[in-house]
Amino acid sequence: MYTSLAMMAFAANSVLCRAALGQSLIDASSFTVVRIASGASALWLIWKISGSRVGKLSVDWRSASMLFLYAATFSFAYITLETGTGALILFGLVQLTMIGVGLWRGQRPNGLAWIGMGVAIAGLVYLVSPGLKAPSPYGAALMGIAGIAWGIYSLRGQRVDDPITATTGNFIGAVPMALIVGVFFLQDLNMNAAGVMLAMLSGAVTSGVGYVIWYAALPGLTPTKAANVQLSVPAIAALGGVLLLAEPLTIRLVVASVAILGGIAIVLSQRH
Repeated sequence: MYTSLAMMAFAANSVLCRAALGQSLIDASSFTVVRIASGASALWLIWKISGSRVGKLSVDWRSASMLFLYAATFSFAYITLETGTGALILFGLVQLTMIGVGLWRGQRPNGLAWIGMGVAIAGLVYLVSPGLKAPSPYGAALMGIAGIAWGIYSLRGQRVDDPITATTGNFIGAVPMALIVGVFFLQDLNMNAAGVMLAMLSGAVTSGVGYVIWYAALPGLTPTKAANVQLSVPAIAALGGVLLLAEPLTIRLVVASVAILGGIAIVLSQRH
């Protein structure tokens, strides 16, 4: 139950962001500020009432920087990307980043895993290659950066003793960074009540509470299962975009999804 709720929360972030920015209900920098500030507030309340604190609240500035970089590029990418395409690029790069770090640390995959990585990379190349249905290069590049940042952020959290405390500190540390971006893009300020509500929902519920639910699910999952289950997020997000935002389901997205998610699943299925 926890795992299913967490995956829906992750996918909902893409749907909510695209709904807000695709309809110009709020500008990207303001969405980022409201999302991070709302997430920080919700997590602080959860941390305060949880009664389980390994250490005092503090900020890991490197992790906070990665969280901010993910959230900011995520928002600006969804100005031009459709929901499913953005989620596919995001989680494809998240997994490839984590696999790449494993290679850098000396982990050596077998032949089948190399084939899986090749298929996944080919799928990403196909998805963003020029053509009538290709996503915006600008949006794809930004979402790629978001995926790399989230992958690094996730890896940095592997050795955290108290995930709620650590995540709360990271969100709080990301708030001033988001505010700086908000000031820098002040000339683009554009928001209404609906846009602010979508950003708050993304920050407080699908980001803040969603991450807490995910941490509750993790003890019941092996690392491989935890990685594999996240591959469902782009499919859920794409379905949400089609049903809720009337976005088209293109052949390019379907083929790229099979290649990227299938290739990564092959890698994650290998024991070595």
